[in-house]
Amino acid sequence: MPRPQPHLEEVLASEPGPHIAALFDFDGTIISGYSATAMLREKFQRREMSVEEIAETAQVVAQHSLGQLGFSGLMSAAAKFMKGVEEESFTHFGEELYKKHIARKIYPETRAIIEAHQAKGHRVAIISSATIYQIEPTARDLGISDIKCSAYEIEDGVFTGDIIRPLCFGEGKVLAAEELAAEYGLDLDQSFFYSDSDDDIELLERVGKPRPLNPNMKLKGIADERNWPVQRFASRGTPSWVDYTRTIYATGSLVGAFAAGLPIWALTRSQREAANFSIGLFGDFATAITGVELEVEDERHLWSSRPCVFIFNHQSKADVMILAKLIRRDMGGVGKKEIKDIPILGKLMEWGGTVFVDRADGKSAIKAMEPLVDAIKVEGKSICISPEGTRSLTPKLEPFKKGAFHLAMQAGVPIVPIVIHNATDVAPKNEFVMRPATVRVTVLPPVDTSGWTPRTINAHVRDVRNSFLRTLGQPEETVAESVAVEPARAANADKAPKKAAAKPAAKKKPPAKKPAPRKKAAGKAPKA
Repeated sequence: MPRPQPHLEEVLASEPGPHIAALFDFDGTIISGYSATAMLREKFQRREMSVEEIAETAQVVAQHSLGQLGFSGLMSAAAKFMKGVEEESFTHFGEELYKKHIARKIYPETRAIIEAHQAKGHRVAIISSATIYQIEPTARDLGISDIKCSAYEIEDGVFTGDIIRPLCFGEGKVLAAEELAAEYGLDLDQSFFYSDSDDDIELLERVGKPRPLNPNMKLKGIADERNWPVQRFASRGTPSWVDYTRTIYATGSLVGAFAAGLPIWALTRSQREAANFSIGLFGDFATAITGVELEVEDERHLWSSRPCVFIFNHQSKADVMILAKLIRRDMGGVGKKEIKDIPILGKLMEWGGTVFVDRADGKSAIKAMEPLVDAIKVEGKSICISPEGTRSLTPKLEPFKKGAFHLAMQAGVPIVPIVIHNATDVAPKNEFVMRPATVRVTVLPPVDTSGWTPRTINAHVRDVRNSFLRTLGQPEETVAESVAVEPARAANADKAPKKAAAKPAAKKKPPAKKPAPRKKAAGKAPKA
């Protein structure tokens, strides 16, 4: 079981109200590691840095690490590389950086603390020395609209090669916090500031509740001297050899579980019983070896209406072992066709009842799912599908596709929603290693599909998706929104995706606010 978070408990017991601020550093506090490092790695992999730029960057970073160059000098050197680059292109780069690298680095514990502050009505803001391009996509995901950060100078939408002073570093962070306090009437003496670095000592001393998270050695020493509560998280960052070992054994256990079922198949001639044994064994072993514990609410709904179509929100590769442990027997599934080509794994999943579909070909997907109707009607199997179609980057629920709903309608069986709250704690998208965590699962009551028709399918999809959103504590979709979104998707179906991808997907979140004195600088967030 995970240890309780003192900071989270403190927030839940704190005074509510918008006069209290919860201020967060970004690198090392909200995310593991440094976003600038991820940015440099991505630019290097894209071959967007010349040999001279790589050499100069390495020299500047080394000087900063040795204390020979301050943060202002570091930012000035970085700004020179930006000269002549259009801000819009860098905004797009920041979005791609978030999807490929940053999203999976968000500490789930920090996310929980942020959500607790938001529930108390506190003003949550990010105050960071990083730039808006590194921060804004994450802030949007976390529902944070106020950002104070360092900025490059911009003229006519192009970087000039200079920086805007004061930078949001050291005393500059105190100035940023006081700007927020003046704008919103905040009481900094009752407010929180979370940081991992002694570079933020000025703001830590300014607020009433300094809260070191994952502190470096110097800040840890200061915190001990002043009796500041300290919290460390191991859910992100460099995995240990134990984490790698757990993951490899859990993944490989699928082969072992199906091998263990072969004697049952050979002696009873029942492939179904052999598959049932193997699925349950895999779920039990894989969750146990990775240290994943399940807290299941209303587990009775898993068994009350079989056969059925189980639908789940897909957050992590750990969902496979979680569902195997929960459903256990008489189940089939749907997977992307790429999995079928994986040696051994593809064959085992196919033997276990998985149908592989081409997500890019709608007609092919519909045809491939026809055997699932027979599996339900003739064999009495239940089918497990994620209506999102793929794993989401964060716990935020993605739009639902209709395949699972049509399947339930054609087979004449109910839909049973399985809401997975926090499988990203185990392994977020694009992360290989799985880590120990307690995953909350809520099984909702079966949804009767007997009265559904193709004409009413959109309303049913919306209603079921809203039941997921309510359970996850996320804003529900209104009728007006669903009516507006569907025609827009159809109208834009044949357009090139690049323009759409450049805009943030979350329409309900307000754009991040930039620092007031930096309105002409690179502090402007992309429009939502």
